[in-house]
Amino acid sequence: MDILRFITAGSVDDGKSTLIGRLLYDSKNILIDQLEAVERASKFKNDGELDLALLTDGLRAEREQGITIDVAYKYFSTPKRKFIIADAPGHVQYTRNMITGASNSDLIIILIDARNGIIEQTKRHSIIASLLNIPNVVVAINKLDLVNYSEDIFNNIKNDYSEMAEQLSLNNVVYIPISALDGDNIVDKSENLNWYEGKTLLDYLESVELENTINLDKARFPVQYVIRPQTDELHDYRGYAGKISSGIYKVGDSVTILPSGTESKISAIEINQEKVEEAFAPQSVILHLENDIDISRGDLIVKSDDLPKIEQELEVLVCWMGDKPLKSGAKYLIQNNTTQVKGVIKEIEYKLDVNTLEKQEVEQVSLNEIVKLKLKTAKPLAYDSYKDLATNGGIIFIDESSFVTVGAGLIQ
Repeated sequence: MDILRFITAGSVDDGKSTLIGRLLYDSKNILIDQLEAVERASKFKNDGELDLALLTDGLRAEREQGITIDVAYKYFSTPKRKFIIADAPGHVQYTRNMITGASNSDLIIILIDARNGIIEQTKRHSIIASLLNIPNVVVAINKLDLVNYSEDIFNNIKNDYSEMAEQLSLNNVVYIPISALDGDNIVDKSENLNWYEGKTLLDYLESVELENTINLDKARFPVQYVIRPQTDELHDYRGYAGKISSGIYKVGDSVTILPSGTESKISAIEINQEKVEEAFAPQSVILHLENDIDISRGDLIVKSDDLPKIEQELEVLVCWMGDKPLKSGAKYLIQNNTTQVKGVIKEIEYKLDVNTLEKQEVEQVSLNEIVKLKLKTAKPLAYDSYKDLATNGGIIFIDESSFVTVGAGLIQ
């Protein structure tokens, strides 16, 4: 049984947590003690109805304010598929949390309040979905019960979003009218929405085709740890441990160690202390090479016939997550998988306006803004473009003094 990882996104009070609670409740994936706890917490609400958002809003501050702050992960399954849901916050200041949840998702559900239509956060989350190349997009137009289940309002929002989706080159966009609070079109077809002939949300989630997100063509192995026991029985043992991020490795393959460019061949592969003839992503393995080479954490072992780019100057699309503004000339630690190098911002090319999608010139970048910039690293970085190979094309910016992650970047 395969696993679908998806994230819910949208603005504040669009009903993301309620939608997930409704999915869990109607698909019978809530334990009795969980339901009793939600019933007890719901008694504090004025209307006395069961507050399904409490199933995901677990922090005390979230429940008191009625909002989502951190990304909450929920797991459930049906006879057809297993699911991992990331419930992302809708507030602008928590956009960085949303990016974290979206980075590993196969599908994004973008909720739109039928009363408000497309707003700034809808556009921001759609841009992020585009930048991250999320394979499937569901636009769930929610709270139709508050607009008398109007087909015209649904179609107007669908037309408006279709124009934006085309501009952003979003993939496989599907539109579903719902009411998360009342359960319309979540698990069962709704009589209130009899003009809609498509699938319910759960039907679509169960049937959507999943792309194989693991690239088995480009072999990339970031070294995490060099194993040298130096004991009497393992006197000459030298292994390079890590997780294969993409591709397939076989005993006898010619490989190149980057950034040094040294070449060798794989003499043995170990998985769980057993020798195997081949290994593939995303397995964690130990590689042995024919030659004793100076290799350390952060080096990249790749097949010699398919090398990544090795450069010091990069063009990067960045979502800024730091409270302190980003400026040209600022220095950060740049991390790509296990590789960490020092880098300096050479130039901020433009900021992407989330409302108009226009490119604007700026001198500094504030929290949650999306920009394209030129970055120079202290030593060559072995990378692929994010579009070609996401596992080797994403970087993070780390503050040198506090070691806080202040930016997420996609190498162009």
